[in-house]
Amino acid sequence: MPILFPKPGRCRRTLITIGASVLIISVTLYLALPVAALFLRTTPELFISSVCDPRVISALWLSLFTSTISLGIVLLVGTPFAYVHSRNTYPGKMIVDTLVDLPLVLPPAVAGLALLVLYGRIGFIGKYLNMFGITLAFTTLAVIMAQIFVSSPFYLRQAKSLFEQLDPAYEQTARTLGASPIRIFWTIVLPLTVSGLVSGAVMTFARALGEFGATIMFAGNLPGVTQTMPLAIYSGMQGDFNIGITIAILLVIISFAIMIAVRILSQREIPHA
Repeated sequence: MPILFPKPGRCRRTLITIGASVLIISVTLYLALPVAALFLRTTPELFISSVCDPRVISALWLSLFTSTISLGIVLLVGTPFAYVHSRNTYPGKMIVDTLVDLPLVLPPAVAGLALLVLYGRIGFIGKYLNMFGITLAFTTLAVIMAQIFVSSPFYLRQAKSLFEQLDPAYEQTARTLGASPIRIFWTIVLPLTVSGLVSGAVMTFARALGEFGATIMFAGNLPGVTQTMPLAIYSGMQGDFNIGITIAILLVIISFAIMIAVRILSQREIPHA
């Protein structure tokens, strides 16, 4: 009786399928297991009791407050900046692009130190502000400034990309009909790019919410004043470990919800040239 061997093509496909499955499972587990360990480290009862802790509530509200303010400033300033920047050519535009993207690769501790050197009490600008009784470093305002510095590139890059991809024919048609630049922006550009802008805004909020390095360098870790959720986790690791775990889980939940929202929004497309 002849011995039957599997066809080479089928065997190769099987090996590729097994290899791909192992690769996907390995990467997924490597990324998911540390997060799962946070949830396994506590119990529902302990989590609920820790959520009600004044330190957790204070850090949560401060993070949400400062991140919301930071996002609002980025939207108000960053949206017109990105539009003007994308629609015009001027000397040094490449340098501006590089400076806008720099905080993405700059270590957060360096960003915080740079802000401190500039706006601290003896900083280049801070020493003059201090003469008028204005202090920026180690205040809630410093938290907002640090968050804006590290998170704004996420929105600016997204907004610039969206405005550059938008077909200029829409704006040219409106311009020939007598619409002003401001009206064109509000009635044509924004509606056509709003989904992508919201996606960028969500990522900006998430980055601001999770900021640690620049905040602790420039704003410090003062409970109720500058201690955001990431800083509260750091303090919890040195004191009440359960508080740190609880805040970490809250950040995981918020981050997961944000990523789901971004995935949904990114599925919508805008008209291209």
